[in-house]
Amino acid sequence: MQEQVSDRLVGTLVDNRYAVRSKLARGGMSTVYLATDLRLERDVALKVLHPHLATDETFLDRLGREAKAAAKLSHAHVVGVLDQGNDGHTAYLVMEHIKGHTLRDVITSKGALPPRLALALIDPVVQGLGAAHAAGLIHRDVKPENVLIADDGRIKIGDFGLARAVTTSTSTGTLIGTVGYLSPELVLGKQADTRSDIYSVGIMLYEMLTGQQPYDGEVPIQVAYKHVNETVGPPSALVPGLAAEVDELVQWCTANDPENRPVDGNALLQELRHIRTNLTDAELDLRPPAAAPEGQQNQTEVIARTNNPTAVMSSFSRPQPQHPPHAPHALYPPDADHRPGEQYRPEAHYRPDAQDAVAAAIPLSKRARRKLDREDEKARSRAAATPVRSLREGNPRRRGVLWVVVLVIIALLATGAGWFFGMGPGSPGTIPAVANKSVAQAQQLLSEAGFQSRTNDVFDDDVPSGLVVGSDPTAGTETRKFQPVSLFVSKGPQLYELPKLTGGTLDDAKNALNQAEMALGTVTEQFDEAVAAGVVLSQDPAAATPTRHGTPVNLLVSKGPQPIPVPSVVGLAENAAVDAIKAAGLKADVAKDKVNDPKVPKGSVAAQSPATGTLTKGGTVTLTISDGPKLVEVPSFIGKQAKEAEEALRALGFEVRVNNILGGFFGTVRDQDPVKKKVPEGSVVTLTVV
Repeated sequence: MQEQVSDRLVGTLVDNRYAVRSKLARGGMSTVYLATDLRLERDVALKVLHPHLATDETFLDRLGREAKAAAKLSHAHVVGVLDQGNDGHTAYLVMEHIKGHTLRDVITSKGALPPRLALALIDPVVQGLGAAHAAGLIHRDVKPENVLIADDGRIKIGDFGLARAVTTSTSTGTLIGTVGYLSPELVLGKQADTRSDIYSVGIMLYEMLTGQQPYDGEVPIQVAYKHVNETVGPPSALVPGLAAEVDELVQWCTANDPENRPVDGNALLQELRHIRTNLTDAELDLRPPAAAPEGQQNQTEVIARTNNPTAVMSSFSRPQPQHPPHAPHALYPPDADHRPGEQYRPEAHYRPDAQDAVAAAIPLSKRARRKLDREDEKARSRAAATPVRSLREGNPRRRGVLWVVVLVIIALLATGAGWFFGMGPGSPGTIPAVANKSVAQAQQLLSEAGFQSRTNDVFDDDVPSGLVVGSDPTAGTETRKFQPVSLFVSKGPQLYELPKLTGGTLDDAKNALNQAEMALGTVTEQFDEAVAAGVVLSQDPAAATPTRHGTPVNLLVSKGPQPIPVPSVVGLAENAAVDAIKAAGLKADVAKDKVNDPKVPKGSVAAQSPATGTLTKGGTVTLTISDGPKLVEVPSFIGKQAKEAEEALRALGFEVRVNNILGGFFGTVRDQDPVKKKVPEGSVVTLTVV
């Protein structure tokens, strides 16, 4: 719904291109308007930064870089960034306009969602994040308000780049984000990565399943404190009967330690789809109890950041976690040193209290429960079979040798560990700069620095095909050498086939270009005798040509048949008139009926239709030929009064000339020339008057 609030920008033109029509929403960093791109004639979402951010040069510089990086990300589930710029004191981003509603609207109206719907809605969000993570982008502000659901069902995640630019470039000393979805590392001011987005996705999925966020508080700092010091519980605590796999998925994403979360969106997407495939219809269609969220922090909050964020947290009493820490599976006890993908062995970390706490907190499937009971029984049997105290003290010398062997083994292990972490594969190293280098050159640089590498192909508009776009971890990052480095190799720009624009109207061509996300280039017009005005004759590049998004397409548009001025041939002889009209590219049509005309000689053109204006090639001009002047008999007025004779002759179309003798005292016509003869209309009749 558009917010009907008076605003100084509504009705104005930004950067001489974007006509601001109405205000859509306002947030902590910017205001979003519905605008029309006058150049491409399409609706866009115009995000205008608040004045205090628009004047920060450092922030604006970073924002520009982030906008360019986000604009390169072309994905079906990511809102596209189309433009970025400054117009005086107005700093703005131009984004794709999605007409519809947000995931926040869905949660507010429906409350807790069935697992089938929740997993279906979160799938495109994770897919979009996966594409962003693969391109080296981190969102940092994942929340239901930034998940847009179009009226036609498309789901996209928006606001890429802006949150990252604000949190890393401003010097205001604040952390900006929605407190209900902040990862613990962001609250503590640590470096965030792709796993920070995964944490926010987990919180969002928890809210979709239960209708409320896992943490609330009277002030934002209390919620942030809980993110750092507590562990997100299983959603099934609020939605009884929820599948254990769904609990595991949520708690895997929301683990306090980033090392225990999925590494990025693509890793999470695989597990998410695996779970959706393996759950039964009854588990997917579980109807959650009616939920009425209370006290949730949905709005964007600003939390002051101190030099020691943990000092702020320590001002509160530190409660014990309400639920056991959780990694990819629900059976990990709190002290298990486990990484995703490893097989957990209960006997290696057996703690009855922790095992029972996990089993009590998380509803397991029957199969998982039976497996847990068997492992529990085995571990208890081994624990009972191990004597606490030996019945015989043994030989002291043998014990001494044993201690020597143990010390030697420890020394060897310490030496090996020192070599491994000091000079071997576990030693730290700095990732070299590999951008714009060939794959062979990049691999050689990494090999010389002690790193192993793997390649991933990506589309890139700026880096030529075959060259390296960047790496993960990025250049300059210090990391252990045994960790593999991903090289992103450019496949060149992603190309799309141009639609066919010829044969349609210019308006149809503009709409097709907007839908294909291409730009309108130069429009040239020319006359065409066979094609109506406004129809596209040709396009450059041609239809089906592979091009990148935003490519300008030049159009040649018909102006219709060329107009021809009608020549004037009145007074010309018939043959000469016909030749003149044919020479102009027109057709002469001679009327059958002729007319008498005292001024036009017989056989010449007395009139034409049309007389002026223009016609198209082959148009017809009708010619009327003169039959000369009309012959009229001159009556005799001799003996009559001159005045009467003059009026009668003029009424017959003659010109009258009066010759007075002796001053014409009596006014009587004495003589007339001609008289009682047929003469051409308009001839001169001379009257002699006495």
